Parts: sequence; C-alpha cells; structure tokens
Amino acid sequence: MIGLQTLYTLAGLFFAVISVLGIVDKHTPKRFNNALFWGMNAVILIAGNDLGAFTTGCLVLASVAIASIGGLGVSRRAGNSQQERHQNAQCYGNRLFIPALLIPLVTFVGTLTLDHITVGGRPLVSAGNSTLVAMVLGSVVALVVGLVMLKQTPLKPMDESRKILDTVGWASVLPQMLAALGGIFATAGVGHIVSQLILTIVPLNLPIIIITAYCLGMALFTMIMGNAFAAFPVMTAGIGLPLIVNDFHGNAAIMSSMGMLAGFCGTLMTPMAANFNIVPAMLLELPDKYSVIKAQLPTALILLFAITCLMNLLVLHF
Repeated sequence: MIGLQTLYTLAGLFFAVISVLGIVDKHTPKRFNNALFWGMNAVILIAGNDLGAFTTGCLVLASVAIASIGGLGVSRRAGNSQQERHQNAQCYGNRLFIPALLIPLVTFVGTLTLDHITVGGRPLVSAGNSTLVAMVLGSVVALVVGLVMLKQTPLKPMDESRKILDTVGWASVLPQMLAALGGIFATAGVGHIVSQLILTIVPLNLPIIIITAYCLGMALFTMIMGNAFAAFPVMTAGIGLPLIVNDFHGNAAIMSSMGMLAGFCGTLMTPMAANFNIVPAMLLELPDKYSVIKAQLPTALILLFAITCLMNLLVLHF
C-alpha cells in the first residue's frame, strides 16, 4: 500500500541526491553547509518516524543553525547561455509545456481513479492520500517525458534542481516547518489563550466586533505563521467556534470559508510565506526580495476589508 511514508521516503531520496551533488561541486562556496543542510532534511524525511521526536527535533534545530549562522552557497558554475536557451526554445516551441501540463493532468486522473484500484484485495493507495500520490506520479511521468523529449540524462534535472534549491535556500523547507508549528500551537492550547484574551478585550454583546476580530486575527496569525492552514485551527478554536458559532449561532461553513480567505490576505503580506513571496523574487533575481509583497499589499488590504464586511453581513443571517 502506498501511503505518506512512501512519499516522504521518495522526497528524502531526492534530497539525499541533492546533498551528494552539492558536496562534489567544487564551484559551490559553503558546499559542506549545503550538503549537511539537505542531507539532514533527507534523514528527517526518510527515517523521522524511527528516530523519534527528540532526535528529529534536534536535526531540525541543526538545520536552522546551518541556515542562520553559516548560510548556504550557490554554485558559480556557468549554466546554459542566454543564446543557448533561446535556441532551445525555438527548437522545441510549445512542446516545452508538455511536461508541465502532464503534472495536473495525471494528478486529476489519479485523484479520480487511484482510490478504486486494488492489489491482492487491498487498496493500492491508503485512504485520503490519492491526490498526493497522483501528484507525485504526475511529477515522475513529467520527468520521464521531459528526459525523453529533451534527450537528457537523469543527472541533468537533478543538478538543475540542486542549483534552484541552493538559490532558494532555507525558504524551500519553510512551509513544512510552519505547518508543524501550527500543529504545535493547536496542541499547546494557543487557541484557548487567544479566546481568553479576546474575552477580556472585546465586548461580547457586539457580534460585529467578534467577527471582525476573527478576520483580522486570521490575517495576523497567518502573517506570523506564514500559513493560513496553520492559523486556522488556532483562530477557529479561540474565536470562531466558541463565540461566532456557539454564542451567536453563526453559520460554521460561511465562517470557515471566509475566515480562510481572510487568512490568505495575510499570506500576501508576509515574508514568512516564503514560497509565495520570497522565492519568486529570488528566482527572478529581483533587486528587492520584498518587491512581491509590496506589489500585493494594497490588494491584500482591500480584499481583507471587503471579506470582513461581507462576513459580517452573511455569517449570522444564513
């Protein structure tokens, strides 16, 4: 049966190869830092369950220390020239989009079909993981098609992946760490603390204030944690369910959907959402790494205001 651990192992093997390629590239400054950083991520993904929480936590802290103190280096080895890239683009044309389009196509088909496939009377994919497995399968199919179409060896995409990961650096693993932080906050009862804080500040007889606090809190916690999915259990346990749903009998579905939208507004305004806001600027080599956030900020504030107003109109009346 294919489950999450299978996918984690596959991802870990990928990072292990990245680590080895990094250490043998003498054109990369701080190549030993790079190898240790990606190598420890490989160990966490492959053997995290067997190592235990304490050892895994120590590896995470060591990774943070490497990224914070020593930093990661980027290879100085020259890649394809601009002219070579232009010639390749002219040669292959729109066929270059085939591998990229295969990923969502295979993911869509796999999501609909993998749950119904059995091997020896047992399901091929563990329950609830068909979409993730399909996405990984789509990535593998796209990789194979790209290798055949471009006549490359498997080492070429791995080396290019290493260069991109070294350029992005620690930001590439930030989303999974922030997601884990959300789980820690929920387990630690941060939602209850937030609820008690709101109870001491906000007038409980004014639902408009409670709903506004929930929307603004979703945006603020998302900015702090970098992930609306991590902020949602904290704010919903602290304000949404006990106050909006239980006390004012608000519609839980409307509250949840619009609360997530308010959180996504926070995503647009924070460097903690590095995969959305910092990574693009780094990959495009923009002079200001916060330029994406600055461009999104006015839109995010307008959307947050509109969502807050709309939620006050809808959540208590449907």
